[in-house]
Amino acid sequence: MNSEQQYIELFGQCEAMICKHSAEVLNAPRTKAFADFKQQGFPTRKVEDYKYTDVSKLFAPDYGLNLNRLDIPVNPYDAFRCDVPNMSTALYFVVNDSFYKGDKGQVDKQARNGTVCSPSTRQLVNSSAGNGVLMGSLKEMAEQYPELVAKYYGKLADTSKDAVVALNTMLAQDGVFLYVPRNVIVEKPIQLVNILRADVNFMVNRRVLIILEEGAQVRLLACDHTMDNVDFLSTQVVEVYVGERAVFDFYELEESHTSTVRFSHLYVKQEADSNVLLNGMTLTNGITRNTTQVTLAGEQAEINLCGMAIADKEQHVDNHTFIDHAVPNCRSNELYKYVLDERATGAFAGLVLVRPDAQHTSSQQTNRNLCATREARMYTQPQLEIYADDVKCSHGATVGQLDESALFYMRQRGISEKEARLLLMFAFVNEVIDTIRLDALRDRLHYLVEKRFRGEIGKCQGCTMCK
Repeated sequence: MNSEQQYIELFGQCEAMICKHSAEVLNAPRTKAFADFKQQGFPTRKVEDYKYTDVSKLFAPDYGLNLNRLDIPVNPYDAFRCDVPNMSTALYFVVNDSFYKGDKGQVDKQARNGTVCSPSTRQLVNSSAGNGVLMGSLKEMAEQYPELVAKYYGKLADTSKDAVVALNTMLAQDGVFLYVPRNVIVEKPIQLVNILRADVNFMVNRRVLIILEEGAQVRLLACDHTMDNVDFLSTQVVEVYVGERAVFDFYELEESHTSTVRFSHLYVKQEADSNVLLNGMTLTNGITRNTTQVTLAGEQAEINLCGMAIADKEQHVDNHTFIDHAVPNCRSNELYKYVLDERATGAFAGLVLVRPDAQHTSSQQTNRNLCATREARMYTQPQLEIYADDVKCSHGATVGQLDESALFYMRQRGISEKEARLLLMFAFVNEVIDTIRLDALRDRLHYLVEKRFRGEIGKCQGCTMCK
């Protein structure tokens, strides 16, 4: 049986069960997604966009799924204390692919201590009463606000263009919904902790829908963690709508283990004068494929797209980005850095498209990579397609090893070779960390990256943010 067939049969047998435990808005696009998946099949490595990640092989194993939505025995408030010193956050959890409503007594206790806001209220406690901010289960929000969710759900994630997105749309039953109304500023950063928990090899399919109306502002930190030493396969589709003059910061931190496979698709649409910062950081993982697509749909919109990967052993990190300058007078800045050790592999493919009417575009794309051993491999493909004549655009990529002259200089001054290598690698990725617009989080990431380079974060054990 090929990889596609088992999922085709699964959906055929379990479609009623999947729909029963989800919401009508999420069920509506399943039929089309199923047809698109059957037509496409998983992409092979002959497909340019997936040249360096063997999708079919990764989906071939027999993973368990929780289609009947059984309760998972875990209290994340006890197991994970994702605490960033000097930064107060509104804390939420997703267990596998279900928004965690939690034990009310435990949640209320932490809410009184100022640590979290109660998910049962679905209102951020740091916002003024009646401001209309919504945060909670995508399934429940789709049932309570079907017109709002239906207006946006599945509109950016095109199932006809990517089989993994189609598969996620077929199978996803829940996830996260965040809505910030017009001109509302959410002062306290939101922290979303995604936890993988299972006793058998397991697959999860998560959806995230984020809507910022005109003039809204919010900052979101999402952390990925694993609790159990089993094989996990995670698919995630995130759709983000950023209205005029809205400001959105989205930080993703992956700290899983070497038996985790992650496929993430992030779609962002920006309207006029909006400002977005996306920063995805992989500290520990198994195999990761991140796809990010940004559409600048309104003039004077600005996107800052950043990423960092630290990999060793036989870990694999593949980032594929696409920035679409669809209108004039927009700015994009893209920076990705990799540090690969031992037999790790990395891939980066970034396309910036400047459409014919997108005059006065300013775009800069940079990919810099460090291979610490001869066995590490990096594949990079920066691309520019420009169809306008009044633009300022540049792109470039480098792949190299540690500077031997700098190592020699440092050793001459009494620094050991190991420490000198660590200092050079740490300095190399600092540029990405420094793009973070939360001082406390930026300081914490400096600390975590240093621990990672010293080998003190080997796999996810609870949450290292508090260690």
